[in-house]
Parts: sequence; C-alpha cells; structure tokens
Amino acid sequence: MVYEQIAAVDLGSNSFRLQVGRVVDDQIYPLDTLKESVRLASGLTPEKILDEPAQQRALEALRRFGERLRGFQPDAVRVVATNTLRVAKNAQQFIRLAEAALGFPIEVIGGREEARLIYIGVVHALPSVNHQRLVVDIGGGSTEFIIGTRLDPMVLESLFMGCVSYTLRFFPGGKVDRKRFADAQLSAAREIQTIAQDYRRAGWSEAVASSGTARAIADVLESNGLNPDAQIGITRAGLDRLRTLLIRAGSAEDLKLSNLPTDRLPVFAGGIAIMSAVFEELGIERMTYAEGALRLGVLYDLLGRFHHQDMRDATVAQFRRRYQVDRRQAERVEQTALALLGQLIRIDSPEHEGEVRYLRWAAALHEIGISIAHGGFHKHGAYIVSYADMPGFSKQDQERLALLILGQRGKLEKLPPTPAADARWRLIFCLRTAVLLHRSRDDEPLPRVLVKPTSSGFALELPADWLLANPLSAATLAAEAQLWQRVGASLRVKRRTALG
Repeated sequence: MVYEQIAAVDLGSNSFRLQVGRVVDDQIYPLDTLKESVRLASGLTPEKILDEPAQQRALEALRRFGERLRGFQPDAVRVVATNTLRVAKNAQQFIRLAEAALGFPIEVIGGREEARLIYIGVVHALPSVNHQRLVVDIGGGSTEFIIGTRLDPMVLESLFMGCVSYTLRFFPGGKVDRKRFADAQLSAAREIQTIAQDYRRAGWSEAVASSGTARAIADVLESNGLNPDAQIGITRAGLDRLRTLLIRAGSAEDLKLSNLPTDRLPVFAGGIAIMSAVFEELGIERMTYAEGALRLGVLYDLLGRFHHQDMRDATVAQFRRRYQVDRRQAERVEQTALALLGQLIRIDSPEHEGEVRYLRWAAALHEIGISIAHGGFHKHGAYIVSYADMPGFSKQDQERLALLILGQRGKLEKLPPTPAADARWRLIFCLRTAVLLHRSRDDEPLPRVLVKPTSSGFALELPADWLLANPLSAATLAAEAQLWQRVGASLRVKRRTALG
C-alpha cells in the first residue's frame, strides 16, 4: 500500500530531524520539517556510554516528534539512527525508551547504509546528469563519502569523524587557535588518506556537499563574499579565508560574520576542520551544496518498498551470487518453509508480510557460510550476515536474519535468549524443518507434511510409509524433538497411516 503521506526521522549525532512528505506520482514533495539540535554525540563518555543529560534531550525531542506523527501508520514511517547509536554501549537500553517516546521502531543503520541513503537523497534533489558525482556529508559523529552515477552509488565509505566529536576533541570550550586547528585537520586528513587513492581512481566530475555543516559553511562563504568571483557553494579559497578568520577570532562565537547559524556555532570549528581536510586530501577546488540528505533518501527508499523495489531483495540476490549459493537447493528450502509457515499463519495477510520476507531471505542465504567451510557453515553464514555491509538492511534487520541462519541446524541453546511467544521461533522451526527434509538435495517430491501450533511448540505429521522408507529423516526428526525439548518447547512427530 502506498500512503499519501510518509515520514522519515533521522536521529543524527548532532541533530534529530523529521521530514514529512506527500507522495504524488512516485515523487515526494516535502510537507513539513522539524529539527532539534540534540547533540547526542556530546553525551558520549570516554567509555562510550550515552550520558543521562543527552538521553533526556533526545527523549524530549522524540516526544515532540511523536506528537507530529500521531495518526501515521507504522509502515508509513521509518526512523534511522546513525553513528552515536552505532557506538554507544548502552544504545539498546536507550532505544527502548526512545521508541516509547516516539511511538515507532528505531533502526540503527551501518555507515555504508547511511552513505547509500544520503546519496539517494542528494540525487533526488539535483538535476539528473550522466557524469559521476562525489557526495560528501559531514555529520555529527561520522562523515560519508559516495561516488555514483545517476541513482546508482558505486563507491561508499563512512569515516569515524564528525563535527561534534571533532569539536569536543580538538576545540574544548570552543577555543580555536592555529595549533588546535592544524591538529584537527591533520587527524581528519589521516582518516581520509585511507580512502583517497580509491576515490581518486574512481574519479568524479562534480563534487557535492550535503547536510547542516556544509550548508552553514556555504551560507557563510556566500553571504560574506569569501568565495572568489562571487561563486556559490564552497570553494577552496573561500574555505581558506574562513579558516583564517576563525583562528583570528579565537572561537566560532566571536566570528564577526553575517548569516552564522547560532545553532551550528558550537560545532562549527570541527566542521570547518574536516571540510578543509576533505578539500586538501581529495584535491577539490569547489563543491556545490544539495538540500537532499539522509532523511530524503530514507523517504525514497521507503517509497521503493511500497512498489516492491526493496533494496534488501537486490542485496540478497547479490549475496547469493557472491557466495555461489546452490540456487535450486535454496528454492527447494524456501518453497517448503513457506508451505509450513502457511499452515501456522495467514501468509497473505499484511500483518505477516515481514515474517514471510525474512523467511524468504533466510532460505535464500542459509548456505552462504559454505563458502568459508562446510563444517559449522550455519555459524559462518550468521557471522557474514551479522557483519557484512548489506545495503537496505539495518543492524536490527541483519541481527534477525543472522538468528534464522544460525538457528537452521544444531543445538537451539546457542541462540540468544528469545521469549517463547516470539514469532521468530516459528520461522526458525519452518526453516529447520525445510532444511532437514531437503537433506538429499534432489527434486524428489516430498510427501504431504502437516503442521500445527501447540501450546508449547509444534506438531508435525508425515506419512508412516514415507518415514519407514526414509529412516535417516525419521531418526533426524526424533533427534530434532529432543533439541526442542532442551529449550523448553515441544515438537511432536506423528506418523500418518494411509487411512489416517
């Protein structure tokens, strides 16, 4: 279903942003935008714990966002969190509070997924061109670099440096001098040097900056005539002049320039230092500024899911090719797993759409670990899915998929603690049973398999003559019942006679 209005929430390390868009003919027109300068990254202690004041600022902002989103359907809103909640050790505890305050689930996305979404947002805000673009987005805790053509990002990277973290680290109290600025720029340069060669090799014809730091720098340069020849955007010469004025003033607050955004002043020095390093290390002379950024990219990605153009499907297909998965076996397992699930729930119901999707993905990727080793391949597969960059997937998506792949065989006690009523158990059951029944890896048709839920687990019914003719499968099913018993669940295997 496509909604008339959809919304994206970006929980950044510096600002929280909400954007509501109206969908008209596959285009998104902004209706409303809210911004809160939460400075989440400033609440990270040296031990990577998000402190109480930062949490309270965030929760207050989310309650206000929640009021604006009241009445939106759950699948018409997507909420993404970036670097600070990627690294905070108490992120999960905070996210539970944050979801209650906002009223919608929160996805923590990886750095390259953030870069992909930023690129989507930027290109939708710019004229379509055929040449390659470099997009740079300086956030509060990380900076994303993307090279792409039209709607296709080709090279993506996220570096652990942002305007909040660098201001706190190199400009405590907001004080700026020549040495501090040089140290900050050098630190950023060292980070950029790790990717500079690959990016220069890929090349670009146009450099574009996005998000708050870039906009603030561009506005100041243009408003104060710091760019040569009244150029718009960010130029190397203008950036050099701004850096000189900042060092001379001693702090961003003491800069005597027009159009300085007051909410950006506390992190302005860190942003300028990182931008200066970007220009220097990548040999950039001029950058234009684009309004589109992460939240617009999230909206368009969400719209794509409504049209069954889910990036996650493309990623699963690409992983299947990369790890040379036996496609026929994956299809056999998927078909049987879905048939089993269809006896437990209504798989054509929108309510269960997510379960069906995850079971399909898990079946498609359940053997990717064989590319590493056959022994313990389910563990290798779960590791790959947990830690690989998977465009379109949030960290929570990957954790859920990894749980299914890990749970496809072996002891169930190895799985993370999961409540007995959790729907993931039935997905694990369906995948395990399908894998077990297709152990022979051939196209011999299976008998009619009946399954139903019980108060403590599942009941499985197969023809008695089939079990008699397949003693290995019968023995494995008996052992499977014992494995479920060890985690406090039950699996009853019943033999169905020809008259039954």
